[in-house]
Amino acid sequence: MIRSIFVQFLLAGALIAQSNLPASSEGKTNPQTAPSANQTTGPAPVAARYRPDRFAGRAGTYYRLVWGIEHLSIKWAEGGEVIRFTYQALDPDKAKMLNDKKIEPSLIDEQAHVRLIVPQMDKVGKLRQTSNPEPGRTYWMLFSNKGGHVKRGDRVNVVIGKFHANGLVVD
Repeated sequence: MIRSIFVQFLLAGALIAQSNLPASSEGKTNPQTAPSANQTTGPAPVAARYRPDRFAGRAGTYYRLVWGIEHLSIKWAEGGEVIRFTYQALDPDKAKMLNDKKIEPSLIDEQAHVRLIVPQMDKVGKLRQTSNPEPGRTYWMLFSNKGGHVKRGDRVNVVIGKFHANGLVVD
């Protein structure tokens, strides 16, 4: 029974693939039916990017239930001078601690043996958002990577008070 379903599935796939091939008559093309260089033969192909769910399963559930956030990401920015940490707030009460001005966030790269901090600019202040979280809004903070110790592909840990996000990969 299962084998016959599998064979039917393979045959259907082969028929679909064959029906998508252009019809030709022994390699000759008719100039009246062939598309010209100025004509398009259909919609332009869309570049599909595979974006894996970074925190599938238990990790994603943990961050959503305990901390009220999702879509955590670490990006190498400004030529490697800063590392940008972003997250989306789901539950403002749970995510409030991540935006607390009194808590100093840090980014730790155990392989490079460095601990990065959020820099403070003279006229701007700390390079992080500290407003009360709103559901569905994305928040960010920048870590100074002076000297370029943290590289793309490194696994880092973000620590903000009791919040720990371990093993994040720098994009």
